[in-house]
Amino acid sequence: MRHRVLVIGLGAAMAPHLESLLELADRVEIAAAWSRSAARRTAFAERFPGVRVAEDLDALLADPSIDLALLLTPPDAREGFVRRLAAAGKHVLCEKPLERTASAALRIVRVCEAARVRLAVMLQMRMRPASVRLRELLQEGRLGELGFVEIRIPWWRPQSYYDEPGRGTFVRDGGGVLLTQAIHTLDLALHLLGPVREVAGLATTTRLHRMESEDFATAGLLFESGLAGSLFATTACYPGGPERVEIVGSEAAAVLEGGGLALRRPDGAVERLVEPERSGAGAAFMDFPHDAHRAVIADVLDAIDEGREPLCSGRSALAVQHLVEAILRSSRSGRREPVPS
Repeated sequence: MRHRVLVIGLGAAMAPHLESLLELADRVEIAAAWSRSAARRTAFAERFPGVRVAEDLDALLADPSIDLALLLTPPDAREGFVRRLAAAGKHVLCEKPLERTASAALRIVRVCEAARVRLAVMLQMRMRPASVRLRELLQEGRLGELGFVEIRIPWWRPQSYYDEPGRGTFVRDGGGVLLTQAIHTLDLALHLLGPVREVAGLATTTRLHRMESEDFATAGLLFESGLAGSLFATTACYPGGPERVEIVGSEAAAVLEGGGLALRRPDGAVERLVEPERSGAGAAFMDFPHDAHRAVIADVLDAIDEGREPLCSGRSALAVQHLVEAILRSSRSGRREPVPS
């Protein structure tokens, strides 16, 4: 079945989605692209001349031949658009995060479930080949008994990034480095290792940025399995380095770094399983391959065809938003905080 897709939102997040859709042309037709901004519609038309740019969103929502929407707006606009899309019977693939708060994200999930439409979130790190391979190794018990995990996101964003209207504000983005950048690596850790039970966190804004929300966060994590973990995340570490998840077990340590994967043995041997790739860690924040985006979109198409939940489902994405909010609560309270399940 070939699906007709509507793209809503033509900002910075748009490019890897559009490139992926164009490469999936045997499975999808881009029915139209829409933005409130006339300037963005014009810029999009110049960049993608073969894609129709529309001004009348109501007409697109009323078109029964369109069955999937990619929602790429800022977080503060998501809930309203999802309600309209679900009411029109459209499946939804949403850019991360689902919304600015976990409570708003849960409302979105429930709206889609009530309307019986599929809801997915672009948490593409789950679909990288290295992530898929590491999950297989964990399921096979290849690392032995797990001891701890270290999660590091030493990224960089220049002040010009936060000078753009709305960037790093609570009213538009819902927060800073945790919800906007670290969310990908945190979600991947949950995907690989299961839920976190309790956190002890600290989040702040460094002197290197002028912004409303946090650009630095650290936390101790206690997983439901008993696994211990640590988190370091920032956008104030220039020029920016690859995100890293290191899981240490009794038989081997797995190092997932910048899309690459290596195994380290207690005897010092190192086995490289997947080579790293660009990850948008620095000022050129969209400088990464879109293969994982394409894999998420392809899975959403499969989920619609097969009548199942997408692998990056909206409901599964709630866990990382609960984790982010627990870290921020702990930072404010100065105490350990539980993470809602």
